[in-house]
Amino acid sequence: MPFHTYPYELPPLPYAYDALEPYIDAETMRYHHDKHFQTYIEGLNKALAPYPHLQKCRLEELLSAPARLPDPARCAILRNGGGVYNHSRFFRGMAPAQEDGHRPEGGLAQLIDQTFTSFDHFKEVFSQAALEVFGSGWAVLALTPRGKLKIVQLRNQETTLPAGALPLLYIDVWEHAYYLKYKNLRAEYVKNIWNVLAFPAL
Repeated sequence: MPFHTYPYELPPLPYAYDALEPYIDAETMRYHHDKHFQTYIEGLNKALAPYPHLQKCRLEELLSAPARLPDPARCAILRNGGGVYNHSRFFRGMAPAQEDGHRPEGGLAQLIDQTFTSFDHFKEVFSQAALEVFGSGWAVLALTPRGKLKIVQLRNQETTLPAGALPLLYIDVWEHAYYLKYKNLRAEYVKNIWNVLAFPAL
């Protein structure tokens, strides 16, 4: 991650605002990254301001052990910290579309085939998980502590960290991620985001 501890700053978008066109429009990217993401950054810094001992912790540490957070600030730290963590990985998990689309390689490709029988079936299962998130949240492909792949649905700004799972790939299904272009057509957004999802090395 481009930042690790307090005070957190908005990391730059790793591509131009219009780089994901026509699948995700530049206006959405500006609002999503520069406004929504920035709001979580500011909220996290505000929540941590009264707690110097927490300011020294990495974001992953704060989110992995919610019970260790002070009661007055726990909710704000988890909500805003989750927003910072999820968005940072979401934006870095996309890249401009390629002619043949992005596909996993190496160890991740092997794990996807072993777990879901094929890449096409994985896309179906992951897309369905994104469509079935009720309200706002995320569909995430995560690597469990035992080295297995698992698709999880997260509400609001929950993360996979309390379960010890490493998130690999995100589909953001908060309405602000797609509503300017797709309106209420979440299925169309989920279908098209596959053109710009970029798979990490594993």
